[in-house]
Amino acid sequence: MAASTPLKGIELIDCAKANAKQGIETAAGLCGYGRDLNTFKQELQHACSQIGVQVNELSDLITDQQVIRQGEGVEVAPDTPSEL
Repeated sequence: MAASTPLKGIELIDCAKANAKQGIETAAGLCGYGRDLNTFKQELQHACSQIGVQVNELSDLITDQQVIRQGEGVEVAPDTPSEL
């Protein structure tokens, strides 16, 4: 769900990180910045600098754990709804 007002600080970082794999347009929209990508980038860089993290691109927020999790996993599900 998109934020009703533009997020700031750690909330912005958390939202951007959670949506980084979906791309900057999606992340900006969900963080409350709509299509204003420049302001989104500036606010994200400012928020990250406040906590001592340097971010040049949104993809810098994607951690190794997120990349590893994407490739792993086995789906476990019943063959039919009646086998629940």
